[in-house]
Amino acid sequence: MAFYRQVGEIPRKRHTRFHAPDGALYAEELMGEEGFSSDQALLYHRHLPTAITAAEVVEEHTHRLHANTPLLPRHFRTHSLDQKGDLVTGRQLLLGNDDVRMSYVVADASSPLYRNAIGDELVYVEAGSARLESVYGALDVRGGDYVVIPTSTTHRWVPDGEMRAMVFEARGHIRPPKRYLSKYGQFLEHAPYCERDLRAPGEPLTVEGSDVEVLVRQRTGLTRYTYLNHPFDVVGWDGCLYPYALSIHDFEPITGRIHQPPPVHQTFEGPNFVVCSFVPRLFDYHPEAIPVPYNHANVDSDEVLFYVGGDFMSRKGAGIGVGSISLHPSGFTHGPQPGSVEASFGKEGTDELAVMLDTFRPLHIADAAQSCEDPGYAWTWANALKTHSTEAGQGLNQ
Repeated sequence: MAFYRQVGEIPRKRHTRFHAPDGALYAEELMGEEGFSSDQALLYHRHLPTAITAAEVVEEHTHRLHANTPLLPRHFRTHSLDQKGDLVTGRQLLLGNDDVRMSYVVADASSPLYRNAIGDELVYVEAGSARLESVYGALDVRGGDYVVIPTSTTHRWVPDGEMRAMVFEARGHIRPPKRYLSKYGQFLEHAPYCERDLRAPGEPLTVEGSDVEVLVRQRTGLTRYTYLNHPFDVVGWDGCLYPYALSIHDFEPITGRIHQPPPVHQTFEGPNFVVCSFVPRLFDYHPEAIPVPYNHANVDSDEVLFYVGGDFMSRKGAGIGVGSISLHPSGFTHGPQPGSVEASFGKEGTDELAVMLDTFRPLHIADAAQSCEDPGYAWTWANALKTHSTEAGQGLNQ
């Protein structure tokens, strides 16, 4: 995130002596992306952030991923996944490939301290609220928030009661789309959100403690470190790399005289994937416009829609509801439910709220997704046509 922030106490110049009131030196830590060549932040710790006293391998359940064969559109009902836990260890993997993993969580407990050293995480809070605590400070989030957590940020989730969330784990970095930004990183006028819509920690969070455990995910698995002092000992930081939140309700939709393609809904981009937001908006205003999407084939990507609120007119009658996930893979032509095109004529707007993941490599399906799959979804277009045909025939016979 190229939006500069300064929080807490920092020295006037980088990499210079910075003393605590008792005369001790604060320990400077540089967090930077792409080998000192991209966004970075400087954090100032009361204690050495390198002081570990133990390390052990953590065994974890292996999440099996299955190819989407036979190649089918699929529908998963996440609200039937009632297993509860915390937002880190309670994740139920649904879909994944070598670029991104998509997991669903029902969290009712605080997570362990955690650091993902593989890539950034994007958490969409479907319902409930929580506090994200990190070395950067605390950030309160609620339903409708996207939360971006940079790679290797030590953090924990503290929910306020029960919360439901979708977690996207990238193998790389998640950012606003480049076309929304100037060459210097400022949001441009055509962007559907801007710096004013972003929320980040506003003050340091300091916690005392010793022999503190931190769970770290790296490319070969999980390691549990024991730190001599609590990692939340930062008195100040500055830079352009930090966790931040964006509410889906602050995403301003782009509309036109005729149906706009999915890229106008794009909210974030990651390595070989994008995330889009579908929010309530006015329909197209050409007098002959067809408001619902046209049939389309994803020749280069798998398309996933997570339905989080409102009325999903284009798939009405297909069993889609709040909490549903549809997977429409590359190689399958998909589109609106039969009858929804005609039903959309004269409508002024849509009330839907959904999060879309488009990947440019095939997604594989995990056991948790298979356990909540609607087995009849692939045939809903044909079944609807049969129903309409029967109804039409009955009308002729009356």
